Amino acid sequence: MNQNITIIGGGNLGASIAEGLIQSAFVQANQITITKRNLQTIQHLADKGVRITSNNLEAVKTANYIILAVKPFQLKDIITEIKPVLNTNQHSIISVATGVWLKDLEEMLDPGFALCRAMPNTAISIQQSMTCICANKEANQQIAFVIDLFNQLGKSIVIDEKLMDAATVLGACGTAYALRYIRANIQGGIEIGFSAAQASLIAAQTVKGAADLLLIKNTHPEQEIDKVTTPMGCTIAGLNEMEHQGFSSSLIRGLTSSYRKIKNDM
Repeated sequence: MNQNITIIGGGNLGASIAEGLIQSAFVQANQITITKRNLQTIQHLADKGVRITSNNLEAVKTANYIILAVKPFQLKDIITEIKPVLNTNQHSIISVATGVWLKDLEEMLDPGFALCRAMPNTAISIQQSMTCICANKEANQQIAFVIDLFNQLGKSIVIDEKLMDAATVLGACGTAYALRYIRANIQGGIEIGFSAAQASLIAAQTVKGAADLLLIKNTHPEQEIDKVTTPMGCTIAGLNEMEHQGFSSSLIRGLTSSYRKIKNDM
């Protein structure tokens, strides 16, 4: 892939993106530049061939794609800093800053830039993120590259920008919801006789296997549930008791509560 990528922001997210791109061989390590004030914390990337610097302006000069992996409140200052060397013919910009809309980026930049927003989750650190992407009309030629890039770090999907807040809840907050379910499984497993380590392994691998059934076989959850629910069996007894206690309802209400919180805070 003959594209140079600069990642502004070498925190957990930015460093994870760099690590994943190297491991997938999507680009060569020397095609990646990453910036951070404290270079010592990203020295491990330099050891792998990544160019590291604390100079954002210099970092973007040779870039084709610029990934803005900084906090939302830092974004305007960063763009102001690098704007003098940006041009629409060379640079395409990807923001992973939560809550910053494409129109906000367009207002910070000159007209004509190809802009994308990406919403990954914390599983990006192990190349298993679910990343939602949207783009402006100028990015029609770049969107395929951006999808390919984030597919190296898990799976990606293009959505309407109006759904990005919902994507935050389902795909990012959803990681915490899934982990809370696994934690409850572990607690139940201990109560019925397993050690904490045994219950943790069984619960985590079972959920991973269940998710892979849907992703690999492209089936609906109920199709797979039907395969393990025999008449008068223990599985249906447990499922029905969970529903009596409001399992599905509480999860849906949790999702919608998180969504309302995002909308109200805007």
